[in-house]
Amino acid sequence: MGRDYDAGAGAAAQRREEPGMDAAGAAAALIVFLATLGLTGRLRDWLQRRAILDRPVDRSAHSAPVPRGGGLVLVPALLAAWLGLALIGRAPPGAAALAALAAGLMLLSWLDDLRGLPVGLRLFCHVLAAAAGLAFLPPGAVFQGLLPPLFDRAAAALLWVWFVNLFNFMDGIDGITGIETVALGLGLALVAALAGAEDDGSAALALCAAAGALAFLRWNWHPAQIFLGDVGSVPLGYLLGALLLALAARGLWAPALILPLYYLADASLTLAGRVLRGERFWRPHRQHFYQRALGAGDDHAGVARLVLAGDAALIACALLALARPWTGLAAAALVVAGLFGAMQRRSRRASS
Repeated sequence: MGRDYDAGAGAAAQRREEPGMDAAGAAAALIVFLATLGLTGRLRDWLQRRAILDRPVDRSAHSAPVPRGGGLVLVPALLAAWLGLALIGRAPPGAAALAALAAGLMLLSWLDDLRGLPVGLRLFCHVLAAAAGLAFLPPGAVFQGLLPPLFDRAAAALLWVWFVNLFNFMDGIDGITGIETVALGLGLALVAALAGAEDDGSAALALCAAAGALAFLRWNWHPAQIFLGDVGSVPLGYLLGALLLALAARGLWAPALILPLYYLADASLTLAGRVLRGERFWRPHRQHFYQRALGAGDDHAGVARLVLAGDAALIACALLALARPWTGLAAAALVVAGLFGAMQRRSRRASS
C-alpha cells in the first residue's frame, strides 16, 4: 500500500512538473468557448426550422417563441473537454465517468424538452446519477464529520439532486444561468488556485464550464435568441454540483457553500414558501425573487446585472473564507440579503 501510494504521488508530481499543464486547461477552455460561440447560431436556426420552441404561457418571462435546446452545443463541447483532459491526465480521477453520467442526463433532458417526461422518472434518474457519481468524487466528508460516513454520502447525494433541480428551476430569464455558470466556474478555479492545495485539474474543468457559458451569453443575453433548455441546465447543474461537492470533501466547505449561495437561497426559500402555502410546488410559476424583480417591463438585463454583481461579491466572500470561513459565510449572507432587498425594491417600484 505504501509503495503504491508513493508511486501514485510521484506520478502526480511528475504530471504537475510537465510543461503545458496550465496550457492544456487553457486550450480546452478556449476550444469550448469557440465551439459554443460558433455553433450555437447554427443550432438556433436548426431548432427554429424544426419548431423546437419555448412558447410563452401566462407564467413565462418572454412574449414570443424562442428556440429551446442551446445545451445541445454547450454541453457536448464541455463534456468533450472534460474527457480530453482526463485522457491526457490533466483532470481529477473520475472526471471521465462524471462526464459520461452527465451525458446520460443530457439525453434524458433532451427527451424531456421534446415531449415531456414524468416528474417521477426524471427525479429517479437524477437520484441514480448522483448516487453513481459519488463513487467518483474524492474521498472525504462533505459535511465535515457532522454525520456518520454512510449518512454523509446519502445527504451529499440528496444535496446534489437538489442542486441539479434548483439549477434547472432558476433558469427562467435571459442570461441568468449563463452568468451563474461563469461565476461558479471562475470562483471554483480561483479557490483552487489560491487554496494552496494540490492541483488535481479541477480548476481546468471549472474554467471550461465558465468559458462555454460566457460564449453562450452571446446568444442568450436579453433579448435571448435561444434558451438552454433542460438539455443544458440539468447536466450543467450536475457537473458544477460535482465540483462543489469535491471542494467540500477536500475540506473547503465554506467556499463550496458560498459560491452558489444566491441560487441555493432563492430556490430554497421560494420552494419552502410554496409548500407552506399548500401550492403545487412542482408546477411552473413566477415567484422567485429574480422573477418578481423583472417588473412589468420584463427588464431581464437589469436583473441579470444584479445577479452578476451579487455573484462577483460572493466570489470575494469565498476567497475570504479560505482564511476565515465563518467571516466569509457571514459576509456572503449579507450579500444575498442585500441582493434580495434590491430585487424586492425593483418589484415594489414595478407594482406601484
